Amino acid sequence: MYPPTARTTATRTRDRMHYDRATAHALLDEAYHCALAFTVDGEPRVLPTLHVRVDDTLYLHGSTGSRPLLAARGETGLPVCVAVTHLDGLVYARSQFHHSANYRSVVVHGTARLVDDAAEKAAVLTALVEKVATGRSAESRPPNRRELAETAVLALPLREVSVRIRTGGVNDEPADESLPYWAGVLPLRLTPGRPEPAPGVTAPVPAYLRPARSPWLDPVVLRGEHVVLEPLDLSHAEELHAATEDPEVWRHLGGPQPADVAEMRRVIAAYLDAQECGERVCWVQRCAVTGAVVGTTSYYEIDPVRRSLGIGHTWLGRPWWRTGVNTEAKLLLLGRAFDDLDAVRVVWHTDIRNERSQRAIERLGASREGVLRQHRQRPDGSWRDTVQYSMLAQEWPNAQVRLRERLRPTVPAGS
Repeated sequence: MYPPTARTTATRTRDRMHYDRATAHALLDEAYHCALAFTVDGEPRVLPTLHVRVDDTLYLHGSTGSRPLLAARGETGLPVCVAVTHLDGLVYARSQFHHSANYRSVVVHGTARLVDDAAEKAAVLTALVEKVATGRSAESRPPNRRELAETAVLALPLREVSVRIRTGGVNDEPADESLPYWAGVLPLRLTPGRPEPAPGVTAPVPAYLRPARSPWLDPVVLRGEHVVLEPLDLSHAEELHAATEDPEVWRHLGGPQPADVAEMRRVIAAYLDAQECGERVCWVQRCAVTGAVVGTTSYYEIDPVRRSLGIGHTWLGRPWWRTGVNTEAKLLLLGRAFDDLDAVRVVWHTDIRNERSQRAIERLGASREGVLRQHRQRPDGSWRDTVQYSMLAQEWPNAQVRLRERLRPTVPAGS
């Protein structure tokens, strides 16, 4: 526990005050930024900045030219107040007076010192990077001498610390409870969006930036001798556009051929939006030999309850048709579905006009189940009949043997 002081003791709503050390540490660790308050020449200042907690010290990031860092150079340090707030909900009461918010906040008072020790400073800067994502410090360049010289760190001992929390619902007056107005709580949450790569980035989104989800919705990397399936990303747009420029690739697909890289990015973004909603799992196909991006493929109609999914939305550059790339990609996807996810059924859908695709699906060992009439519209507005195929879990072992036989190199006669 942190012992209450004159500065951390509440004068009202004392029931919301807490001094538990573990709670304070958890709230500080959950937040990425804080408000740093101090005075300069008798005038108040507030600076939003990044922070990280290491044991019982709160470290604050700043520039060597900023006011608080300059003021902290003195022997006595800099008196500061740091606040962190998590807004958890808006409370709507029947009366305006009782509107409120649910929140969790921490306030720290104390005297901050400038970190001069090089080892301590380096450790803190690494901790700041690791706070954004565990493992990030190993996947980014460390600061050079100039950058270290331009960066300052303040250290604030966690001694005068208070926590204030408001939870629950509406606190209307009894006389207001019969009023005909809606009352309740609107929960608020901070949720990460889809990572947006910087221009020129070709590396896939790292695992620590992808949300933890059901394994059915996780585009794990799948590796074979001919093809590598890795999570589809906006950074693949240029290579994917170049690999699939042939109009024949798009003749029977559900959307028009992207005219340029910008349009390809929009197509990929739509796929990733569907993935974000749990409707699809998207991979890019990369040649295992050359490393070139050659196409894409997906799981769709994903139903973990019924243990069923579809394989499709596949575009593959024409030079790789009828090669080991396509066969092995399906082998990897089927293996993940049946062996890793314990699926009982995998389905495929293809345009009834696309006889090449039908033959390819049949060569996988799938069974034709029927035709879905006027199932969806083609890009030209006409209605397509869709042929549906399936493979069941009990059919997978024999299909797997056949697919592996097809991938086995052919030995010339007499050799």
